[in-house]
Amino acid sequence: MFLGKAEIVADNANKRIHSVTKSFPLPSIIRLNSYIRVPYKSIILTRKNILRRDGHRCAYCGRSDLTLTIDHVMPKARGGGDTWENLVAACVKCNNKKGDRTPDEANMPMRVKPYAPNHIMFMKNTVSRLDDNWKTYLFQS
Repeated sequence: MFLGKAEIVADNANKRIHSVTKSFPLPSIIRLNSYIRVPYKSIILTRKNILRRDGHRCAYCGRSDLTLTIDHVMPKARGGGDTWENLVAACVKCNNKKGDRTPDEANMPMRVKPYAPNHIMFMKNTVSRLDDNWKTYLFQS
């Protein structure tokens, strides 16, 4: 903002940034005056991110009070890979019950279909408090 590369769209009315001689509004939303290309980065496939995507709930029974593991929907022994669409959070009991079978073969329907998450979903789930000013820009239907 000081160099003229961005402008304040919305600020936090009650908060300011202070220097020795000046006081500035604390920005909540800024707009860049010229587009800066940022390379696309996908969300890394990790155990922690799978649990986060699934809301720390078992994909089969929906419980969240048990120890969770990662289950391959299509077992690795049958060609199932380590992908967002093939990995789900599962409690130990359901994972053992399903064994080396598909959910249909084990007669264990899944509560939700696994999917590759996007950054907005992770922002919703990880940021403790969202500024009301952001909602207009982030959660468009």
